[in-house]
Amino acid sequence: MGGITAISWTDHTFNPWWGCSRISPACVSCYADAWAKRWGFEIWRRHGPRRMLSESNWQKPYTWNRQAKQRGIPEKTFSASMADVFEDHPEVTGPRQRLFRMIEETPWLIWQLLTKRIENVMDMVPWGNDWPPNVWLGASVENQDYGVPLGEPTGRERIPVLLEIPAKVHFISGEPLLAPVRLPEDDRLDWVITGGESGPNARRSDPEWFRSLQAQCQAQGIAFFMKQTGAVLADEWGLKDPKGEDPSEWPEQWPREFPVTPLPLAA
Repeated sequence: MGGITAISWTDHTFNPWWGCSRISPACVSCYADAWAKRWGFEIWRRHGPRRMLSESNWQKPYTWNRQAKQRGIPEKTFSASMADVFEDHPEVTGPRQRLFRMIEETPWLIWQLLTKRIENVMDMVPWGNDWPPNVWLGASVENQDYGVPLGEPTGRERIPVLLEIPAKVHFISGEPLLAPVRLPEDDRLDWVITGGESGPNARRSDPEWFRSLQAQCQAQGIAFFMKQTGAVLADEWGLKDPKGEDPSEWPEQWPREFPVTPLPLAA
């Protein structure tokens, strides 16, 4: 599973494997689990199997890299929509190291690695303090509890851990956004993605939560990307797109911005 993608904040999606386990409130109505079950795979159990994908699938990023180099324009590649690259599962240790080698071998691809397990990253990557310039590292932040501590730390906060990792670009994904989130006020985040939940059991995101995030990003010079309103607001507002992904239908115009980051590319 990979290639040109419907995800509006990337150009390609690459899945080295399928499968994961639920870890936080954003996982409750996991679309990837639902999609896998449609194909007959039970791969969303902590100690269950993971589905490894084909060799032809693994060759796709090399093709995208050649095409991007020919055009002279880097292309964004999200990994992974059907897994968590940093899940501590014995079946994915080898494939994960292969993924990191491929990232190094495809400098014309901007790799967007998004995880709910940000605490595992530094023990799993081979780069130490010298990360490749084509890696953007992100953490899922669905509410304040998984963002930054406002009182006593809970041990679940992801943004402080993210910002300590020496990736070239740091971003968070508040999708689905389940509560308001206050960002740290030190302007070290590069990008914030947000959106509401879709699917039959979607939870409602309050529009004010999106407005607040946008205002915080604007004040700190952080790129803000509104992906979708989510199914509940789409229904409330009478939008044709059931996920609320069409910006032309939104009653207010949230931006879709990307971080501006010079990328030194190999010849």
